Amino acid sequence: MEQRRLGHRDVGAIGLGTMSFGGIFGATDETTSLACLDAAVDAGISHFDTANIYGMGVSEQILGRWGRRDIHLATKCGIVTAPSRAVRNDEPYIRQCLEDSLRRLKRDHVDLYYIHRRHPEIPVEDLAGTMARLVQEGKIGGYGLSEIAPSTLRRAHAVHPVTAVQNEFSLWTRLPQLGLIQACRDLGVAFVAFSPLGRGMFGRTPMKRDFRAGIDFRDTNPRFTEPNFSANLAAIAPFRKLCAARGWTVPGAALAWVLAQGDHIIPIPATRTADHLRDWQPPALAPEDIAEIERILPAGFAHGDRYGDHQIAFVERYA
Repeated sequence: MEQRRLGHRDVGAIGLGTMSFGGIFGATDETTSLACLDAAVDAGISHFDTANIYGMGVSEQILGRWGRRDIHLATKCGIVTAPSRAVRNDEPYIRQCLEDSLRRLKRDHVDLYYIHRRHPEIPVEDLAGTMARLVQEGKIGGYGLSEIAPSTLRRAHAVHPVTAVQNEFSLWTRLPQLGLIQACRDLGVAFVAFSPLGRGMFGRTPMKRDFRAGIDFRDTNPRFTEPNFSANLAAIAPFRKLCAARGWTVPGAALAWVLAQGDHIIPIPATRTADHLRDWQPPALAPEDIAEIERILPAGFAHGDRYGDHQIAFVERYA
């Protein structure tokens, strides 16, 4: 697999997100998750992404039991889920979350530690200072920020270099192209794209609306509720036809488009099973292929917001 820079080392150009190991997108088990991790390494994946809230620690626990040390590992803190969804960025909380994550991961150090969401009442300079101290103490290799604006990145980077920014980016979510991807490139920061397959919309086959109510947040997500869901399926159908005509898998072509937007971009698709990994091989896209994809799926084609009202809280907006 092609290699791209992430902090102080090179990693596979495609990483693996492990949110689904917590069961949010469907039932799974530890044996299946461990087999998926092994298959990912066999496929050339070396960067693995998790968070303390994925399955309320389950994803981290599985990675800890897996025990691989020759990988690049990232986790996150900052989102509080109970009694209601909130965000904390104070240093004592960050330190306690890190210790809890390291215990679940069975490590004394993590390569990359993200602030999952930024609290606007805590200056990002103070937050960067906290993360710098963790780097200096050897607890983390570098730090990252998620769902932020370009201005926040520049302010944090001026205090201590940011390793990575993780925002949603895909064919149907292109906001980062309005300055964030460019800011990352200018500063030498990796841009890690989560949900590069549109939370399954760019999967092997057209998605069916059979989400588990109360568990799978897509059940109430604006892009996956009607009439938007059917409109999005219809909008993506011509892209599926193009992929079939060119001999591409739909996930592979969607990932190839993301990769083509900059050599500092690392998409982290997620899956519960090893079976889907074979669909992720990105084809080599010629400029005319990219132009045709963007003609079929122009920026802004998606129907519905990418988050509901409760999910958009603490996501930085910019234009």
